[in-house]
Amino acid sequence: MVSQAKRREATRGALVGAATDLFGKNGFAATTVDDIALAARVAKGGFYHHFPSKEAIFEVVFDRVSGDVASHVRSVAQGAPDILASMASGTRAYFDTVSKGATGRIVLEDGPAVLGWQRWRELDDKHFGGVILAALTMAMTRGLIPHQPVEPLARLLLGAITEAAVACASSPNRRAAGRQYAAAFEILLAGLRQPIILTDAPAS
Repeated sequence: MVSQAKRREATRGALVGAATDLFGKNGFAATTVDDIALAARVAKGGFYHHFPSKEAIFEVVFDRVSGDVASHVRSVAQGAPDILASMASGTRAYFDTVSKGATGRIVLEDGPAVLGWQRWRELDDKHFGGVILAALTMAMTRGLIPHQPVEPLARLLLGAITEAAVACASSPNRRAAGRQYAAAFEILLAGLRQPIILTDAPAS
C-alpha cells in the first residue's frame, strides 16, 4: 500500500516534471499554474498544496536544471589533461549547454528575471562556486599556477563567467556568444598558468 508521504512525493515530482517541460518549451511568462496542474494531472488546489506560487516552483525547476548542467560539466571536464584544461573544457561545456534550447530558456533567459539577480547568483554559486575554488586550489598545489589567495581569484573568475552568462542571455545568437566567452575565459586561464622553465640537459 502506497503511503501518504510517497503519494505527496509523487505528486510533487509530477508537478516539477510538468513545470520543467512547460517552462523549457514555452517560457515562464507563457506558462500558467493551470497549465502545470493540467500537465501533471493534479488539481489546481493540489498545486498550491505543494507550492505557494508559480515563482516557487520555477526556483525548484531552476535549481534542478542547474544541477543537471553542473553534472554534465563535471563529466566533460574529467577527460582534460590537467586541472586548468579541465576548467577550460568545463566552461565550454557550460556555455554550450546553457546557450541553447530549454536549458538556456530556464537558466539564462528566465532565471535572472524570475528569481532576481541576487537569488539567481546564489543558486548559480551553489552549483559552480565551490567547483572553481577547489579547481584553483588543486592547480596551485600541483604548481600549475603561482600560490596566491585562492578565494579572491575564484570570485573573480566566477564573476567573469556569471557576467558572460548574463551577456550571453541577451545576445541574439546565444550559442555563438557562448563560444566566444568560453574562448576568452580560456585565454584568462592561460594567463594564470605558471611558465615551464626548461633547463639545459647535463653534458654527457
